[in-house]
Amino acid sequence: MVDGTIQLLVGDHSTCALSISVPSIFTNLSEKVSACTLYRDRGPEPWLRKTRSDAWLSSGIAEPIDGSGSSSQEQSDIYCIICYESGKLEIFEVPSFRCVFSVESFLSGEALLVDAKGRQDDTKVSLKKEVADSIRVVELAMHRWSGQFSRPFLFGLLNDGTFLCYHAYCYEGLESNVKDNSFSPAGSVDLASASDSRLKNLRFHRISVDITLREDISSLARPRITIFNNVGGYEGLFLSGTRPVWVMVCRQRFRVHPQGARCRSFPGASQRTASFACGNLPEHTIVRARGTRLCDGPIEAFTVLHNVNCCHGLIYVTSQGFLKICQLPEAYNYDNYWPVQKIPLHGTPHQVTYYAEQSLYPLIVSVPVVRPLNQVLSIMADQDLVHHMDNDATSADDLQKTYTVEEFEVRVLELEKPSGRWETRSTIPMQSFENALTVRIVTLHNTTTKENETLMAIGTAYVQGEDVAARGRVLLFSFTKSENSQNLVTEVYSKESKGAVSAVASLQGHLLIAAGPKITLSKWTGSELTAVAFYDAPLHVVSLNIVKNFVLFGDIHKSVYFLSWKEQGSQLTLLAKDFGSLDCFATEFLIDGSTLNLAVSDSDKNLQIFYYAPKMVESWKGQKLLSRAEFHVGAHLTKFMRLQMLPSPGLASEKTNRFALLFGTLDGGIGCIAPIDELTFRRLQSLQRKLVDAVPHVCGLNPRSFRQFKSNGKAHRPGPDNIIDFELLAHYEMLSLEEQLDIAQQIGTTRAQILSNFADISLGTSFL
Repeated sequence: MVDGTIQLLVGDHSTCALSISVPSIFTNLSEKVSACTLYRDRGPEPWLRKTRSDAWLSSGIAEPIDGSGSSSQEQSDIYCIICYESGKLEIFEVPSFRCVFSVESFLSGEALLVDAKGRQDDTKVSLKKEVADSIRVVELAMHRWSGQFSRPFLFGLLNDGTFLCYHAYCYEGLESNVKDNSFSPAGSVDLASASDSRLKNLRFHRISVDITLREDISSLARPRITIFNNVGGYEGLFLSGTRPVWVMVCRQRFRVHPQGARCRSFPGASQRTASFACGNLPEHTIVRARGTRLCDGPIEAFTVLHNVNCCHGLIYVTSQGFLKICQLPEAYNYDNYWPVQKIPLHGTPHQVTYYAEQSLYPLIVSVPVVRPLNQVLSIMADQDLVHHMDNDATSADDLQKTYTVEEFEVRVLELEKPSGRWETRSTIPMQSFENALTVRIVTLHNTTTKENETLMAIGTAYVQGEDVAARGRVLLFSFTKSENSQNLVTEVYSKESKGAVSAVASLQGHLLIAAGPKITLSKWTGSELTAVAFYDAPLHVVSLNIVKNFVLFGDIHKSVYFLSWKEQGSQLTLLAKDFGSLDCFATEFLIDGSTLNLAVSDSDKNLQIFYYAPKMVESWKGQKLLSRAEFHVGAHLTKFMRLQMLPSPGLASEKTNRFALLFGTLDGGIGCIAPIDELTFRRLQSLQRKLVDAVPHVCGLNPRSFRQFKSNGKAHRPGPDNIIDFELLAHYEMLSLEEQLDIAQQIGTTRAQILSNFADISLGTSFL
């Protein structure tokens, strides 16, 4: 209630009436109640009964209490969980209201919750008075979802937006066995010694949940936690508010999914943005003032709906007063970090890009094909070489053998919005032993018509062994405007080149082609490509990136090069390069306002960021790229994708032209690197140094040592330490409230300021 008291409502089935009563234990409370909830523990054997100190009495001395239960009859216990304004939490049996479990400081967010009665360590760390008065628990929830080995979860929501999550487990120590399992001399059970039915063996351990609320929540606000048991076949809870979040329970693990960027009302589904890890995202959706990508803004109320017209659906009400009836998309699997839809290709995908104008996804796919060996030899080798081959190699038995080759093709996929299925609109097969290496959507200026054309460029390479000189092809395709046309793409240009075409890009209406060690810039006449400039790379170009008239490319062994294109004089000029020896995997520009940085990943699982500063002495009059930061990721980064950061409250007055790099790894991971302002960096860097010693690490491994640049025996001059590890900083929120306040005070800041920086970074990089 508003005055901090508690009342119990009991329903009568016979009269369909409610009776209100105040439990006697709460008539003269010395402190106010800030939150309460009821929990029904049911099953053949309710789970919490196993945690009582006298649990062995109900199941027999020799019978293990494993929760399987020999009785199939449903049993039920009801508990009331109460939290006071001081932060103390108590669990009562209902209707007797006997306290069976208590924790002195629940809002501190300790890693482990143990029953306060009978604890050996009664030391209590008191919070600062101003902190204790300002922070309180405003909502509680406890639930046990289905599953043979499931255990209850306890949730708490603080008024500063902190979401606490605990998982219960049963712990039977040696002391409880000695105390409770005592017998009388005659061999009968001493019931007096086992009369204490407190949940002494109940423990809660805290679970990390990636939820960014960070908003002041009034204690009188409507409930935000809504538990559901079947919405689209999933169970979990929905957290309403300015940033609504789905928390789905999959195999007793939490999968956190923010409310999608796009929603579709029933009879459709709540539609989420689908994208590939190594391609370009679809057009950015609506950006709200709070920095969130929400389809309906804040959600005020949520409930489940299941009937013949809406099977296992949901209803929610937005802050603007709209009521929507929806269903979850069936095509997605939510037991993942993001909702995932698997597309059956029956082949191996290599590279993907996005054509925004028609919402198409060109994709390079290879399919293994078994062929006779004589057919393979006739295609791969020259006729003169076949006559000079040894008789053993070309015997009749050997020629009857088969050989598996990869046949490449480029498929153009499209997502059907009503059904959510992916369809192949067009397929472009490659020639025998021709591998497609790159596919990109380029915009070229037609010098004949004086108009810009959007084309699909494909770079290929022929794989015919070491004895045959490398060669490849450049293919250009145009898209048909008509949706009913059978031929979606039409080939408009094809030309063979010396060397494998490993990368293509458009540069101010021209086509930039990397074929082996040579980079060629060509203009488009509508039917032909005419070379206007070129640049000789050291060995082999693995990536090309363009920003305005600047070109960044990575060499397979000779690190990165920074070029500029001058229309006047038609020149590709080298501005600077990295003189070190680096095996490049991927490169990309990292833009922070007016600052242009160059990011590169290498074969030793490192990430380096360079910058161009011709006025500095260390740059050798601008010839050398200077290192701004370096970081050991621990995985091979094979693709960067530059995305503009989303606005957030703390960064509203900062730079607007700020981009982050989303990257994919060969381990199957997805990560992000983003620029931050100087003041925030210094604050979080100080916090990172503290957390190295304050947080227990996996296997005792030191993150400071692990994140140092790994040169693998090569000569390397250490660069500046200008990257903070957010993976380490995330442990700060899992510390207790006392530890958070203490560390924040040591680095000269506040806990609220640190959490605000976390929220701004999370909102600014919430691309998925």
